[in-house]
Amino acid sequence: MNAARIIEAVLFGGRWLIVPVYVAMLGLLGIIVVYFIGELVHALPILTKFTQDDLIALTLSLIDLSLTANLIVLVILSGYENFVRQVEFHEDDPRPDWMRKIDFSGLKLKLLASMAVIAAAHLLRSLLNVTQEANRDLAWQLGIVLAFGVLALLLAVTDKVEHKED
Repeated sequence: MNAARIIEAVLFGGRWLIVPVYVAMLGLLGIIVVYFIGELVHALPILTKFTQDDLIALTLSLIDLSLTANLIVLVILSGYENFVRQVEFHEDDPRPDWMRKIDFSGLKLKLLASMAVIAAAHLLRSLLNVTQEANRDLAWQLGIVLAFGVLALLLAVTDKVEHKED
C-alpha cells in the first residue's frame, strides 16, 4: 500500500471522530425532553389561572422545545447518514421517508427553515409581552427571523440553480 492510499484511508476513517458528537447530542435531546415534561408538569396545576396570553406563551414554548428536539434528531440521523455511514434498517424497523430523500443540501435547508421557525416562535412569544420587551430587542428578533428567511430562500435558489445544471 502506497503513502497516498494510507493518507486517504486515515482521512476517510477520520469521519468516525464525529460520532461522539452525535451521541452527545442524544444526551442533549434527553435534556430537552426532561425540560419539556417539567414545563408541562409545572403548568398543569395552575392552568385554570392562565390568561389566554399565558396559554399561548406556554404553547409556543412547548412548540419551540419540540422543534428544537426535531432539529436535533434531524442533525443526528442525517448527519450520521451523510457523513459517517449509511444506516441499515431491518424489515420490522422501516426507514423514515425523509431519510431516503435528504442529502446535505436538503439538510442545510431544513436546518435553516427550522431555525427560522424557532426564531419566529420566540418573536411571537415576545410580542405577547410587548409591553415588557424593549423595542431594540424586538427589532433584533425580527431582524434575525428575516435574516434566516432570506438566507434559506437564497440557499434554496442556489440549490435549484445548481441542480438545474445537472
